[in-house]
Amino acid sequence: MTTLAGKIALITGAGSGMGLKTAQLLARDGATVVLIGRRQEALDSVEDSIRADGGIAHAMRADITDADDVTRVLDRVRTELGPVDVLVNNAGSSSSVLNPQWLPHEEWRQVLEVNLTAVFQLTQAVLPGMLGRSTGTIVTVSSLAAVNPNLLGGAAYGAAKAGVRNFMTFLHNTFRNQGLRAITVLPGEADTPILDNRARPPAEEERASMVQPEDVAEAIRLAVTLPQRVVLQEMVVAPTRQRDTSTDIEISRGVGAPADAATQA
Repeated sequence: MTTLAGKIALITGAGSGMGLKTAQLLARDGATVVLIGRRQEALDSVEDSIRADGGIAHAMRADITDADDVTRVLDRVRTELGPVDVLVNNAGSSSSVLNPQWLPHEEWRQVLEVNLTAVFQLTQAVLPGMLGRSTGTIVTVSSLAAVNPNLLGGAAYGAAKAGVRNFMTFLHNTFRNQGLRAITVLPGEADTPILDNRARPPAEEERASMVQPEDVAEAIRLAVTLPQRVVLQEMVVAPTRQRDTSTDIEISRGVGAPADAATQA
């Protein structure tokens, strides 16, 4: 393991869940963490917790789907802190309607913008500096929905997570010999706030056996703190026990359907 002292780590979706836990772990390893998200109050709370633990953190509110906002934040980071050494693309979003029969176009676009397009925009912003220094690490949280898509995550979410997995593999294949480590993390069902938006939010006892945010954060920490000569290209972080999701899937099938859906089928 290597220390992250002197390294700048930018983490999206840092106000809660996996992003919060990842920021705390990387800060404990010495990184200066930049917390990115849409809710300033949540980011400030994470910043306070890291500083109370002796770490260095900077909360910077931004909409990662807005290219101008991305440019503004990255310019501020470079000016005030220095070049980004580690980018963790953690922010995610899912649609409320999961069945492509009824999925509104706007929900489709919003999910792809957060989970795929924003990753591209942030990567494009930090890539020149990393390649210029012949070192850098980009971690993106995809999902097992990328390889086993179904109504649990929904059509838009599965497509976006598959797309970002492909993009990260492209980065690995294209730039590894220029010193870039491109790492994809594929969590299985995880107990994060995104579950609250499901057609049937899982009960507490179901969530207890799922992957926890700190589990994914530990995987990210491992990948980031290994020597630069080593890349964990892809990591699956899944629950040991797999629960029966058939009821959830059937409930999700009809969400967003018009009242006369049965007669249209």
